Amino acid sequence: MVPRRLGHLVLILFGITLVTFFLLRLIPGNPAVAILGNRYTPAAAAAVNHTLGLDRPVWSQYWLFLTHLFQGNLGFSFFYNQPATTVIDQHLQPTLFLVVYSALLAAVISLPIGFVSGLRRGGFLDQSARVFFTLSFAMPGFWLGIILILIFSVRVHWFPISGYGAGIGGHLYYLFLPALTIALGFSTVLVRSLRTATITTLQAEFIDTARMKGIRWSQVLRRHVFRNAVLAVVAVYGVNLAYLISTTVLVENVFSLPGLGTLLVNSVSSRDYPVVQGVTLLFAVLIVLINLLADVTQAALDPRVAQEIGE
Repeated sequence: MVPRRLGHLVLILFGITLVTFFLLRLIPGNPAVAILGNRYTPAAAAAVNHTLGLDRPVWSQYWLFLTHLFQGNLGFSFFYNQPATTVIDQHLQPTLFLVVYSALLAAVISLPIGFVSGLRRGGFLDQSARVFFTLSFAMPGFWLGIILILIFSVRVHWFPISGYGAGIGGHLYYLFLPALTIALGFSTVLVRSLRTATITTLQAEFIDTARMKGIRWSQVLRRHVFRNAVLAVVAVYGVNLAYLISTTVLVENVFSLPGLGTLLVNSVSSRDYPVVQGVTLLFAVLIVLINLLADVTQAALDPRVAQEIGE
């Protein structure tokens, strides 16, 4: 299973490089103008174009990009006056911390709510959760982030408006609102999936058998209902982490975080080809690897899934 998925990873990354490379070239204007700004001269522009390979035919540029990529060289960022790999590395930690923080926060929110909603279908918690998460999911990430800033930063002054903080405690504090913004939208799908899986599991015959054997209801819920219901959430969790990662691009800009999302937006505006291509590839690798990890985890928890994937 894993070797085949790694083969798919290579094909997907190749497609990402192809799409990203040519879409950037469709943006009108001369990148040298955006890069040099007030320092623009025909000679300086020619030097920038030569360094970026823009004075070559487009397919030759793409081959040069792939050649450098296989050597671990993403190119040189004239905007930051550093290699693109260095620039990306400087902005990587805040994004990774935010992604992990948001994923864990989404799990903490959605698992108990989704499970209890399934156990008490139609109850107050179930109805309230469905309304709340539907509204939060319908809101764009940047809009929800602004609302949270107005409430918890501007009005009650509980959390900072922007920044990354120092140390683990500082990161957890400063990134709570950004992580909550992402987690609320992400939790909608998880709550619905776990609720549906819990209802379905409760109607299974092995639950009735366990009750007839005299097993305590709390043990039935913990060992049989929750364990089987959460299997359906693992696959949904992995697939929808792509949504979580893509949302970080907008949320980081709303909260002015020094992560890859902010870097990507700024680099697109400044036509910084090496950085844009490097960040896009990194996001693609993260998404594919997370999906692979979700498949492996689900297969480890349920041998039936492993057999289906291996076929």
